Amino acid sequence: MKGRSWSLVFRNAAEGIVYGFRTQRNVRVHSGVAVIMCSAGFIFGISRTDWMFLLTAIFLVMVTELMNTAVEAAVDLAHPHIHPLAKAAKDTAAGAVLLAAVFAVVIGCMVFGKPVLNWLGLL
Repeated sequence: MKGRSWSLVFRNAAEGIVYGFRTQRNVRVHSGVAVIMCSAGFIFGISRTDWMFLLTAIFLVMVTELMNTAVEAAVDLAHPHIHPLAKAAKDTAAGAVLLAAVFAVVIGCMVFGKPVLNWLGLL
């Protein structure tokens, strides 16, 4: 919408994030994992480059989770009954989240693999 104030734009965006957090268990789970991974980054003193990859992976997962939530809400509004195309839309959005989560796990292993093995005395 044209002419909306920036404060309204940001408030609406924040409401969307809060909606996702309040209504979607996976958003809360991924947020918790993000806090743990960031804490581990501080504990292990990872490099700036590793932070870049870690934060990219975290934000990719969170963005895809919120997009998945938006797709699910829009599909439910448009077609509340089971329909093959509604299922395809929801499954595709969920698939995007899965790919982002797999990417995040790979990044996590690359960033924390060596520090964790050192901490365990295995290297």
